[in-house]
Amino acid sequence: MSIPAPDPAPFAARRRRVLDTMHARGGGIAILPTSRELVRNRDAEFPFRFDSDFFYLTGFPEPEAWLVLVAGAEDRSILFCRSKNLEREIWDGYRVGPDAAAEQFGFDRALPVEALADELPKLIADQPALFVPMGSDRLFDTHLRGWLDRVRAMGRSGATAPASSYDLRAILAEMRLVKDAFEIETMRRAGAISAGAHVRAMRTSRPGLHEYEIEAELLHEFRRHGSQAVAYNSIVATGHNACVLHYRAGDAELKDGDLLLIDAGCELDGYASDITRTFPVNGRFSGPQRALYDLVQEAQNAAAARTRPGARWNEGHDAAVRVLAQGMIDEGLLTGTLDGVLESQQYARFYMHRTGHWLGMDVHDVGDYREPGAAASADAPRPWRELRPGMVLTIEPGIYVRPAADVPERFWDIGIRIEDDAVVTESGCELITRGVPVAADEIEALMRG
Repeated sequence: MSIPAPDPAPFAARRRRVLDTMHARGGGIAILPTSRELVRNRDAEFPFRFDSDFFYLTGFPEPEAWLVLVAGAEDRSILFCRSKNLEREIWDGYRVGPDAAAEQFGFDRALPVEALADELPKLIADQPALFVPMGSDRLFDTHLRGWLDRVRAMGRSGATAPASSYDLRAILAEMRLVKDAFEIETMRRAGAISAGAHVRAMRTSRPGLHEYEIEAELLHEFRRHGSQAVAYNSIVATGHNACVLHYRAGDAELKDGDLLLIDAGCELDGYASDITRTFPVNGRFSGPQRALYDLVQEAQNAAAARTRPGARWNEGHDAAVRVLAQGMIDEGLLTGTLDGVLESQQYARFYMHRTGHWLGMDVHDVGDYREPGAAASADAPRPWRELRPGMVLTIEPGIYVRPAADVPERFWDIGIRIEDDAVVTESGCELITRGVPVAADEIEALMRG
């Protein structure tokens, strides 16, 4: 993945925060590798994508790289990376190399990755604690055991192995949950690119095309505006396929009178966007389609109104569910009272997922949805997370109606989801992906144009 050389300052500030956390726990050494290159088949590899936590702290995009942070009398940040190699660069492309990496990315030192096996035991020796991604990678665990064995073998010369360990991923998850200005600006740009792609899909749509043709339009728009990849496999689902939550773009033909649900977003400089729109293939909602579409939009508005500082994570979902459940009763999809439908969760027949998730470097980003460290029991789970400015989440209610004898036929095979990316602000939330229309009348006007 080709990423423009970033400003090293935000990454150095994040490493400083990790070092401060390590000091608060008595100091020690943190070790974090990036992702590995994986073989797809024979001599072909999957496109490389760096580990999110590693990139969050380094901005370094190359494979075969490791970050080491030492919190002690003298704090140190060390990068291990691939050496310059003219022959391999001819075949595989440019390498920064250790000499340039330290200055360009703001590390105290940079060493060849070939030196890792010899240097890590020396760096680990006599450290009070390890900060590592616990249990996340079997190969890393194997390396770590080997390094610790070598430290223990130096015991007769007075060296000691760390006496305690901490999960570095948990520390970073809390840090990544609240985005800084640099991250939010990148996510705005990613959202704008993805919104443009959805606009292109709406303008392109017509009966007779296929799902994969619309997917191609999305990919073209992502790449021509500088996005390096999709944030996730695009969902392009027409007709009854829209009732499959994680459907992938296939070869189904777009038909007159059907809806098309697109859940797609690009990744830009390591950050994801995530947008869903549902619109009529022919540019005109039918009566039943419009009734359910307006209901989902009302639910999204209700959830967005509850997305603000001090509110709990679940409040937006609860608000959306209340609107959807009442609408299902009004439209004859469910019977009974609103309180009864909510208590029995009958609405889950047509709305079976949550109304959002954290968004950031990963499309389903890190961060606990409940307050960390709070007391919990079987009768009293930990309270839901309180929203704070800088948190980024999706707001994505939906409704999915499969054919059934007790379901009005006019609603059969209608699947609708509306999703936007929301930044929690000081006074509420900002939907940063509204560069693509969401109101039914605006969608129809765009498609007519």
